[in-house]
Amino acid sequence: MDLEFDRKHLWHPYTCATSPDNSYPVVSAKGSVITLSPDIKLVDGMASWWSAIHGYSHPILVKAVQKQAANLSHIMFGGLTHEPAIELGKKLLEILPKSFQHIFYADSGSVAVEVAMKTALQFQRNNANLKRNKFLTIKRGYHGDTVGAMSVCDPISGMHALFSGYVLPQIFVSAPPLGFDTEITDEDFAEISGIAEAKQDEIAAVILEPIVQGAGGMRIYSPQYLKKIRDLCDKFDFVLIFDEIATGFGRTGKMFAFEHANILPDIICVGKALTGGMLTLSAMITSAKIAEIACKNGLPLMHGPTFMANPLACAAAKANLDLLTSWNWKDKILSIEKTLKDKLSPLKNNPKVADVRVIGAIGVVEMKEKINVAQFQVDCISRGAWIRPFGKIAYIMPPYIISQKELEKLVAALIFAVR
Repeated sequence: MDLEFDRKHLWHPYTCATSPDNSYPVVSAKGSVITLSPDIKLVDGMASWWSAIHGYSHPILVKAVQKQAANLSHIMFGGLTHEPAIELGKKLLEILPKSFQHIFYADSGSVAVEVAMKTALQFQRNNANLKRNKFLTIKRGYHGDTVGAMSVCDPISGMHALFSGYVLPQIFVSAPPLGFDTEITDEDFAEISGIAEAKQDEIAAVILEPIVQGAGGMRIYSPQYLKKIRDLCDKFDFVLIFDEIATGFGRTGKMFAFEHANILPDIICVGKALTGGMLTLSAMITSAKIAEIACKNGLPLMHGPTFMANPLACAAAKANLDLLTSWNWKDKILSIEKTLKDKLSPLKNNPKVADVRVIGAIGVVEMKEKINVAQFQVDCISRGAWIRPFGKIAYIMPPYIISQKELEKLVAALIFAVR
């Protein structure tokens, strides 16, 4: 493997092209294990940025892609349709609440967010709210790297501060307090309530990540906050968008994170784990009410990715969701959660650690100082684990099929690197 070529010419995510970070060569991956060489095998703690929920090279998913590739690998979705898109759509509506009726396929999570934002704006304009062109969101959020998505990421602590002035300004309020079981008081909600009332004629929609804020800091917050958000949107007729790209398909212990709050958004965005990490695919899914008004008088939604509803990706996604719903994944997530809580909680006593938080198959250790990522990864690899931290956050989001022995090895490596 020509690593020198990689270093000189291949630009990896969130790195500098002229002084890149070290990239480790992968020769294969199977189950929960990434193989760098015959002598170096790593338990995967990232599920390839949270997507490979059934691990790597799962025979059912591999077979689904191979079978589809032999018949129809790609076809434009404009004016044409195909069986994989239809069958995936049926499966998505089967596992979602009945209010969701319309699915727009996209090719990445960021694009799904763009489509959701466009849909919300079109809904408001067709509802005679022509001045409602802003989005209200909470700080510490992350929704992707395209321009619209960047605009609703945290403008200061997020990844896109360099682009302020290019990205449209949106309306931000303080993030909810940490803690799944934290009581949300009127004082906690006063800021967003006041801003919503004052700017109600400007706001088209509220967008946020339900229960867990992902790349903005792995923050876990109370379902009570989501209930209050739903009431707020109902009061002022804002569209409520939940970005479930990181949390969807079981990661928090529910099929979708919004289920913790027993409320329904108007639009959700899904991606990442949708195909089990096989291929890139995302979707914006909305209610009949939103779609009907957004498309009033036959107005089309002007968006159409070239690889929208790619048959290979749709076939992989359908097989992935069939697989997910075929076994008792909820008990497995509870088992992972228990191990993460039992093993990571003692780190709260470490003077270098600011906080430890766990929900479902997500374990987070927040440090007091910024992590030396390169050294952290060397430490984890020396213990047979692949964990990639960011900022002050070291975290584990493993494949659901991880064995107890593999999980304990993963946690031990994280603890070693933290200490």
